[in-house]
Amino acid sequence: MKDIYEMRSASPMLLTDSAPFDSDEHIFELKLDGIRCLAYIEKGKVELRNKRNKILNDIYPELKYIHKCVNKRCILDGELIVLSKGKPDFFKVQKRSLMNNKFKIELSSKQNPVMFIAYDILYLDDKELILMPLLDRKKILEEIIRENKSIAVSRYILDKGIDYYNSVAEQDLEGVVAKRKDSIYQMGKRSKSWVKFKLLHDSDFIIVGYVPSESRGIKSLTLGVYKDKEIINQGHVSLGIPKDESKLIMEFASNHRQDCPFNENVEADNTIWFKAELVCTVKYMVRTESGYLRQPIYKGLRNDKSIEECTIDQF
Repeated sequence: MKDIYEMRSASPMLLTDSAPFDSDEHIFELKLDGIRCLAYIEKGKVELRNKRNKILNDIYPELKYIHKCVNKRCILDGELIVLSKGKPDFFKVQKRSLMNNKFKIELSSKQNPVMFIAYDILYLDDKELILMPLLDRKKILEEIIRENKSIAVSRYILDKGIDYYNSVAEQDLEGVVAKRKDSIYQMGKRSKSWVKFKLLHDSDFIIVGYVPSESRGIKSLTLGVYKDKEIINQGHVSLGIPKDESKLIMEFASNHRQDCPFNENVEADNTIWFKAELVCTVKYMVRTESGYLRQPIYKGLRNDKSIEECTIDQF
């Protein structure tokens, strides 16, 4: 019988939201602002896969030798990050994820090299570890990885979740993840055993249209999420849309024009509607009483997310 390594069937465990807390039953680690990744490693090679199980090796060539730092047949769960001034820079790693030009990828890999930060291990030497308690998996992870500039192990602290969150907030970092010490690894599931304390909320949305701008190309994007198999209106985002992604979105729209997907009446405001296929992440303060986003800021396109994952349940 084939296992999760041979089948390439592992899927990352997911997080729920929480207010900061202290606990002697949890560990607390930095929430990294990057792209989730599973690394299938064996002697002589590594295969990187995102949350949609897409192979990423060609996009991140600087990680092709990380197997030498492990040299074990294993599956690692981690985050792909780019450090900028000592902090994870989501925009740089996300920009790379959208590249397909080999020369540009090679240039970017030298200018803004990606690191793989491992925070869990699902499989080792022909044995699944997902039912093993988290701290036991962490111990194995620390023992088998030799860190260098391309791969490192996520550090954690005990007990003091609130102090850690306040420290992270002072440094303007993404947030904190709290995980039960005894938690098993629930593949593909969102569990209260793993929760996140975020400085700003962020969520994934389906882009269904845009309002054009003569000077910027795109004035704002129209957002939606699924609710009971129907796409519902989530308002607009205007801030933070870079020119290169505006160009990608407009090119997609020109080839995939469709009618407004919402059943409710919305102010069209010269909106150009297109096929519900693109996903983006938006960060915001809170949701208003009407259900829209307060002070939304566009964070980037996500090619590792499907539109079916963008649901009202994420809020």
